[in-house]
Amino acid sequence: MTGHRPPPGHRDAADRPSVNEVLAHALDGQRLRIVASLIATTGDWDLAEDAVADATERALRLWPIDGVPDNPAAWLTVTSRRRAIDLIRRADTERTKLATLGGLQLRGGPDPGTDMTFLADDRLRLIFTCCHPALRIEARVALTLKVVAGLSTAAIAHAFLTTEETMSQRLLRAKRKITNAAIPYRIPSPSMLPERLEGVLAVIYLIFTEGYAANVVDLADEAIRLGRLLVELMPASDEARGLLALMLLQHARRDARTVDGELVTLEHQDRSRWDAGAITEALMLTQLAGSSRGTYRVQADLAARHAAAGDAASTDWPVIVTLYNELLRLAPSPIVVLNRAIAVGMSDGPLAGLAALDELAKEPKLTGSHLLPAARADLLARAGLKAEAVSALDQAIVLARTDQERRQLTRHRGELTREI
Repeated sequence: MTGHRPPPGHRDAADRPSVNEVLAHALDGQRLRIVASLIATTGDWDLAEDAVADATERALRLWPIDGVPDNPAAWLTVTSRRRAIDLIRRADTERTKLATLGGLQLRGGPDPGTDMTFLADDRLRLIFTCCHPALRIEARVALTLKVVAGLSTAAIAHAFLTTEETMSQRLLRAKRKITNAAIPYRIPSPSMLPERLEGVLAVIYLIFTEGYAANVVDLADEAIRLGRLLVELMPASDEARGLLALMLLQHARRDARTVDGELVTLEHQDRSRWDAGAITEALMLTQLAGSSRGTYRVQADLAARHAAAGDAASTDWPVIVTLYNELLRLAPSPIVVLNRAIAVGMSDGPLAGLAALDELAKEPKLTGSHLLPAARADLLARAGLKAEAVSALDQAIVLARTDQERRQLTRHRGELTREI
């Protein structure tokens, strides 16, 4: 007797994604499109976020009963727009609000099979507005994480070690600033685009470095998601690709960067624990050359040189020195000079590196930082001047910012002391 055969494409109930999984996938792909579209139409940031939140709550109540719609993203779009119309009707009947209402109704919801890429410009407008230079940098970061990335206020507050109330007030002030200062909701003109794009990239990289420095993986992951979004929306931008590659290469080392809660320097990391997939993606991005090289692209090339080396000894230090020379021309800073000196020490010998460090001896921006004495200690130790290295480490330990850094420097000091 032949058993019953399921129809083609049939999936057992156990294999079907849950309502929560379908909803999460739809929101992951479309939440930003919907929010950006509603803000573009209504100019009301809170209304847009509330409408999407209400549509999400409605989906959680109805889909388990009525079934998941054929196109969950289109359902969320239409429901969010209807909710926005309802909120406008309840809040105000002024002529301007009625005009907005009409715009929403005329725009209507997409067909279930509609390709919704027509909203891409709205997303880009939203990113540039969140990162507008008229806003304080902490406001730009908070708005980008809340509105673009979709993080909760509580999650952002936790990531930046502040209270939810403080973060909520920061977001409120930023939104009021946009309204009161009439900050335009638009993509900058071609003449202003490079400068404004630099600000957007800086916000995304600041989010990443905050997560990277504090080992908050979720925050670093969100920055990478934002970087991918920007590359999707601005595929011709070599700097956007460069930033994404740089973040991927740095984040690829996260599992090897700490062992049992202790920091491990790049030289001593177990490279088999690096994320090979992230490195491959980043290297592909660096192979796409742009018309001009910016700071993020050069930094990505620097990180790529480290990623391509099988171990610290086989690192191509002469090329790294050349790349630091290029970075110094583009964006001179004491930190770039410091890193270049370390690279010179690895390429031409520790004494050459120490000579390169000498120009930073009176640099005010490094006063109170452990970085300079720590770098000097490393080069002194490589030169065989271990007593001098221990003395430099003593300075670095006093200036270290975190317990992790202090313990790492103290371990190195103990190793050198035993060798003296």
